[in-house]
Amino acid sequence: MKVLVPVKRVIDYNVRPRVKPDGTGVDLANVKMAMNPFCEISIEEAVRLKEKGVATEIVVVSIGPQQAQETIRVGLAMGGDRGILVQTDQTVEPLAVAKILKAIVDAEQPGLVITGKQAIDDDANQTGQMLAALLGWPQGTFASEIVKDGDKLKVTREVDGGLQTVALNLPAVVTTDLRLNEPRFASLPNIMKAKQKKIDMKTPADYGVDIAPRLAVVKVAEPRKREAGEKVADVDTLISKLKTAGAI
Repeated sequence: MKVLVPVKRVIDYNVRPRVKPDGTGVDLANVKMAMNPFCEISIEEAVRLKEKGVATEIVVVSIGPQQAQETIRVGLAMGGDRGILVQTDQTVEPLAVAKILKAIVDAEQPGLVITGKQAIDDDANQTGQMLAALLGWPQGTFASEIVKDGDKLKVTREVDGGLQTVALNLPAVVTTDLRLNEPRFASLPNIMKAKQKKIDMKTPADYGVDIAPRLAVVKVAEPRKREAGEKVADVDTLISKLKTAGAI
């Protein structure tokens, strides 16, 4: 079974994002970039499925600028077999990403798509669900466990009330949650081997997808700074202050 794993290049989660002075967006100049952490979990799960003999090939896909090749190489070093970069310098919204991924799925015919539940830059949490809808495939979101059971895929997903297990007919789309696994570090030999693995270069136009934005960013602002707390003598004083502040 071929597994397709989309990955995204984002600001490293250890870096504090800076807003541009004019408020038009986040400043990416001279900022350390890395693979989205949820995408690392997706790659790890695909590699584990391959180690179990469930998956036969792992295709790592990214949509973004030329530098996103580095993100794909990380996925290849972790265990991916080949990559596809859909190159564009524009910001691509989730629906356009899903449409591009659908075209890639139609061309590659994978048996499973594993993607992170969300990217830490926009926190949209939309692409996996939109892709499943466009394909008409079953989906298992927020997966904390994935088990191949005969011709079905059992996905344990985290919901508000606890855990829910669903059985999906293949092909299917799965989005990964934090507790699914602990991604491995790529070894130096695998990093060197990844440099030799193939990355196909494509553009959105190759798949006939219009990536023109449907949303306009009005303003981006820093979050309000937290104010210092205040100690109170008793519960009555606390309630009085909360009422004065309009909290209750």
